[in-house]
Amino acid sequence: MPVIEELPAVKFERVGMHSHIKGLGLDENGKAKFIGDGMVGQIKAREAAGIAVKLIKQGKLAGKGILLVGPTGSGKTAIAMGIAKELGEDVPFVQISGSEIYSAEVKKTEFLKQALRRAIGVRISEERKVYEGMVEKIEIKRTRHPFNPYIEIPESVKITLKTKDDEKVLRAGREIAYQLLELGIEEGDVIQIDAETGRVSRVGTTKEEEGLFFRRKVELPSGPVLKVKEFTYTVTLHDLDVVNARAGGIFSLLFGGGMEINDEIRERVDQTVKQWIEEGKATLVPGVLFIDECHMLDIEAFSFLARAMENELAPILILATNRGMTKIRGTDIEAPHGIPLDMLDRLLIINTEPYKKEEIREIVKIRAKEEGIELSEEALEYLAELGEKTSLRYAVQLLAPASIIAGGKRVEKEHVEKAKEYFADVKRSIAFVEKLEGMLR
Repeated sequence: MPVIEELPAVKFERVGMHSHIKGLGLDENGKAKFIGDGMVGQIKAREAAGIAVKLIKQGKLAGKGILLVGPTGSGKTAIAMGIAKELGEDVPFVQISGSEIYSAEVKKTEFLKQALRRAIGVRISEERKVYEGMVEKIEIKRTRHPFNPYIEIPESVKITLKTKDDEKVLRAGREIAYQLLELGIEEGDVIQIDAETGRVSRVGTTKEEEGLFFRRKVELPSGPVLKVKEFTYTVTLHDLDVVNARAGGIFSLLFGGGMEINDEIRERVDQTVKQWIEEGKATLVPGVLFIDECHMLDIEAFSFLARAMENELAPILILATNRGMTKIRGTDIEAPHGIPLDMLDRLLIINTEPYKKEEIREIVKIRAKEEGIELSEEALEYLAELGEKTSLRYAVQLLAPASIIAGGKRVEKEHVEKAKEYFADVKRSIAFVEKLEGMLR
């Protein structure tokens, strides 16, 4: 059980390339704003995704899926995550790559079954003892990864929670620190921490939000920080499968494993969940399964997914690819996007376009703000030009090295130029190797 200590009476970094995505950035008429919810540009694709969200909410996308097609770095993952955010704050979002199913210790179909069931949530409500308050201060202590000394991971967290009538300083372990990072919790947010399980949930924020992001504004809570109240949380069907397979309690979720789960256990879990729903104890939350590089899936995987999409308990399936006509893996048949035609017939196709300079500029600006890096106008403009000539990802990747070169101070154009000298883009790297090969001939 996570240990939370009350201490008598600094800054942290977010993780993830898409941690700034809060939705699709649409107005009340379904029209995409140029900048909204962390999304920039891709107007047509975002509006199409907004229509798909409405179809999902109306139950008219059952047995179908979405295919995102566009070049690398054109925001396919961001749109998929935006769809999940539009469906709800706690909607499960599971992201896998098409090549992952071949490196797993379990069979391909078992891996896909687990991914599908991780993308279906069960929202349960009960009274629990929780710590609730506004985050006045958060300090995450980091340590070296035990298997990779070049990576730092959270070790513990010290957090100050405040209400109108009370204030407490808490110290918690790695599990809670990870959750705080994944949720992007920052000072001013109102959160709840379950005193028994350590589950963290965001209630909203007390700060005024501007332009790029939106979080529900809430009042500063009243009463003591530690209180008993109704606590709603979401577990996935796969979590329940694991619990039943191990014949343990809810705390056995803390212990992972690569074991296969037989269909009898899954059927028993499904029956239990249906009973909870009928009794009003729980509600089903269909999430999103996002499969990137779907052209890497073989004919058997596509056949399994086509059948799984028609099941009663099925998440929203979103595929993404950057291929045109290519062979279906495991066959000699060429097909659009490397996907069998019977699967393509079940998909709504949304195209994403390469980002323009103005869009790249805004995305770099958002990422710099997200990572706590101050950019000068010249540096921002230079990064936008680099992104247009090379790629968006290259421009974003130069942010952290440029910040280190600047010594953690304001990043100027010369710092970005220095980072560019140290780290080559793909075109320069290829030209360098070809030049060396030419000298050896």
